[in-house]
Amino acid sequence: MEGTLQTSIHICHGNGQWMSRLPEKLWDIPLYNLALPGSHDTMTYCLDKTSDISGNESKLVKFLNKCMPCIVRPIIMKWSTTQVLTVTEQLEAGVRYLDFRIAHKANDPSANLYFVHMVYTTITVQDILWEVLRWLETHPQEVVILACRNFDGLTKKLHCLLIACIKEIFQCKLCPRNVVPTLRTMWQRGHQVIVSYEEDVQVDKHRELWPAIPYWWGNKTATRALIQYLERMKQVGRPEKFFVAGINLTENLRYILVHPFGSLKKMTLRSLPCLKIWIKQQYPGPKKECVNIIAGDFIGNHDFVKDVIELNTKINPPLHCQSKGTGTNSISFSAS
Repeated sequence: MEGTLQTSIHICHGNGQWMSRLPEKLWDIPLYNLALPGSHDTMTYCLDKTSDISGNESKLVKFLNKCMPCIVRPIIMKWSTTQVLTVTEQLEAGVRYLDFRIAHKANDPSANLYFVHMVYTTITVQDILWEVLRWLETHPQEVVILACRNFDGLTKKLHCLLIACIKEIFQCKLCPRNVVPTLRTMWQRGHQVIVSYEEDVQVDKHRELWPAIPYWWGNKTATRALIQYLERMKQVGRPEKFFVAGINLTENLRYILVHPFGSLKKMTLRSLPCLKIWIKQQYPGPKKECVNIIAGDFIGNHDFVKDVIELNTKINPPLHCQSKGTGTNSISFSAS
């Protein structure tokens, strides 16, 4: 498994500029009607093995970790880590939706914010936002969606500091929510970042923030059950704007006990061949059964990013959406 993972990571770095290579007929389609690859729990590649357990976790988990840290902590790390690529590597691989679970550590007197998934990360939110900016500056035609979620332990003051930090770092690259986010419009205006913020009060105050993006989370341990859930959601119908279909499996206590030598990585890699088939059957677009963002774990494997990007070749926009010019009519992607 490890060998396959490393090979995939190396090859899929060729998708760093895939948006700039889309044919001109897609430049006037809103991004919420295109297919975009995303990473679930983006920041878990840098979880801090020594950090406290998140305030959101159950009292039982905290108690067990306190009583048997040598046993419980390795288990937590195995089932909390969902990515191995850094943010820059994920962006270079073609990911355009980043799932940021933001938190403030309990009893931390500083205003530093971290990412969290059971435990906190070693890297601060501010450092990662600067890293994303540096990547965007060398990829001027790529657009990234930052989904800011969770907000464990954030006060009103910390929300204000976080939003000020986002504005200071990205400045005019931030796309206001009153803009229809097509590639042509964003390129013309110099916008490269869409920030969704899972706190309605703050969204109402800042036009640079977009409402929380719905995430179809199956909460399933079995691949077939996850696919059935996603198909049921498609029958209900997609939201009007951005939304995520999560192809990530989710463990529970029973599953962990039955698989004592397992990990989320092993669980995910076993599911990817079937999920790959499901992905290839999808269509992006505004219709009820269409998809938009597809997010997964360990995104460097099994051509996940390439398969999602290639869904855009199925789009045939009406003639009035196609602008005059000498746009290219094909998409070239790097295989993983």
